[in-house]
Amino acid sequence: MGKHEKHWQLVTFSAFRSLAAAALVVAASLSSAQAACRQALALGLDVSGSVDAEEYQLQLQGLAAALTSPNVTSSILSMPKAPVKLLVFEWSGQNYQRILVPWTEILNDQTLQNLSAELRQAMRRDAPPTTALGKAIQSGIGFLNQQSGCWKRTLDISGDGKNNTGPEPHRVNLPEQIGNIVINALIIGIDAASRMSHAELSTDELTAYFSNRVLSGPGAFSEVAIGFDDYERAMSRKLLRELEFISMSQLDQ
Repeated sequence: MGKHEKHWQLVTFSAFRSLAAAALVVAASLSSAQAACRQALALGLDVSGSVDAEEYQLQLQGLAAALTSPNVTSSILSMPKAPVKLLVFEWSGQNYQRILVPWTEILNDQTLQNLSAELRQAMRRDAPPTTALGKAIQSGIGFLNQQSGCWKRTLDISGDGKNNTGPEPHRVNLPEQIGNIVINALIIGIDAASRMSHAELSTDELTAYFSNRVLSGPGAFSEVAIGFDDYERAMSRKLLRELEFISMSQLDQ
């Protein structure tokens, strides 16, 4: 084999290695871009016995309207290269956690419109009347563990009463159990003047309960709706607060 032929083989092999390395870099970049997820947000809706048929619809319609409100839509779509992923489920007793909308990557306004339409068309199913808040938290954490690559993971629990069956919420929301997941709450309360009996908790009592037993993680907070008629407003405020902050260190990843 002549010197020129050997030299040509070396050049060809070197070029091949360079092309292969470049292809790996491109593939890694594409994989990284596809994996980018700004936030995974799991929304759990209370459908226990204290929620009647009208209130069930107010909750669904309120969430659908909040997700498609201009401010919330703008916030969700503010980083196209790192979209938000949403999942919506409803919960009541220990063995009732029903997914209404599976994990959905929100890429554009039409995706949000379609998701909201699914919520508006959802039909209520028979569910246990009990309130298994701790089990709802465990289920929500399980859903969020399916999205471990997201920069931020948030469980958003709506409720109008205390846990009355299954594990207690404060036993299943410990940092060593949930990792970097944040648990926020939308509390559906009533003012003292509207209480029908001493069995009903005032909004202040319910807020204190959720603060001590449910909220968990850095910056965890609750938003209060005074009745289901106020659900859309409260949900919009909470979504905006949950979506508003992404650290510069995360943006540089």
